[in-house]
Formats: sequence, C-alpha cells, structure tokens
Amino acid sequence: MTERAETAIRLRGLGRDYGDRIALDGIDLDLATGQTLLVLGPNGSGKTTLLRVLATLLRPGRGEVSVLGSELPGDSWKLRGRIGYVGHEPLLYEDLTGRENLLFHARLHGLDRDRAESRIEADLESMEMGRRADDRVSEFSAGMRQRIAICRAVLHRPDLLLLDEPDSNLDPDGRDLARRLIGPASGRTRVLVSHEPDRAGAEADRVLELAHGGTVAA
Repeated sequence: MTERAETAIRLRGLGRDYGDRIALDGIDLDLATGQTLLVLGPNGSGKTTLLRVLATLLRPGRGEVSVLGSELPGDSWKLRGRIGYVGHEPLLYEDLTGRENLLFHARLHGLDRDRAESRIEADLESMEMGRRADDRVSEFSAGMRQRIAICRAVLHRPDLLLLDEPDSNLDPDGRDLARRLIGPASGRTRVLVSHEPDRAGAEADRVLELAHGGTVAA
C-alpha cells in the first residue's frame, strides 16, 4: 500500500485568512486512514475553518493540503462524494419532510431510488426517527433536526467524516444513537471538533489543539 493510500489527511503549513484576520497559520498534520483526530481550542481559534477547508467549502490560503489522496484546491471535485459533514447547524430544508431531505441528498450523490430508500430506512431506524420521518422539518425539535443531519452525513457512505460539535442539541439517548453512525465503530476516518475533551478524547487517535490566531497551541 502506498503512503498516499495510508494517509487520509496531510497538511503542511496550512494557512487561511479572512482579510486581515488570521484564521489558521502554519498547521502541520498527518492523519492515517481510519483514525480519529480530535480538534480542540477556544472560540475563534480556527476549528470550524479547518473543517471547512477539509470539506472543500473553503480554499486554503497557503500551504499544502491533501485529503484522501487529492490535493486541494485543485482536486476538490474528486472529494465531494467521499466526505460527510455534520455541523452544529443542521441546515435542512424546513418545508420538506425529514425523508424528503434525505432523498434530495441521495439524488445529489447519484444514488438510485431503491438504494437510497434502503439506506434511508436503515439510517432513520438507527437514529429512531422512522416514525417522524414524514413530518416537515419545521415541526422538529432541534435534537430531531440534528438526528436527520447525521443521517444525511452518512447516507452516501463517505470515507471521511468531518464532525463539528455533532452532539449539539442531542440528549444522552441521541448521543448514544449517533455513535452507531458516526462513532469510532463506523471505521471511517474522522475529524471531530468538540468542547468536551474528556469525553471525546477517549475516541481520539490524535489531538490537535489550536490557539487564538489559528496556531497550534503550545
């Protein structure tokens, strides 16, 4: 197996600015396939910016970024079907039902109807949302929306999960259910942002702690 295949994420001198404000500066990292990286740091330290760069939602400003063997930003188009993203805002279509949101996502990823429906049913049951799946998202609680967002993130069976406070708005039961789909047992490479290092640290193979200004904490 080549080094490229074994390394899921490789960063060398990653930087990203917003105008005059430095969001990330000089980040170096190697994460092996199947490992979990825990990203810690205070608000404004660049945690979400890092995830958005890895998700191809933001262009790196400087440095070298390789994700799943693809160089960013040039090869971003190769990655979008291989990444699942869970943010602390679920970003669902409120006028659609939970199931319709998932079917729309499945179409974006080119899943045929039978495969999509089979996966949707399985994931909804895993998150105990089957009975509410045909209700409009506008009727859901914040925790229920997050459960649907988690189903959406894994529906296309990504190789890499980018998880930005995925437990947001989930009660203890919801957290336990989410582990079935996005926890370490999923076998996927994961980058996890959390404000609960004691709990999340037990799942991590590596820890990256950022300071203000997007630098690695001393």
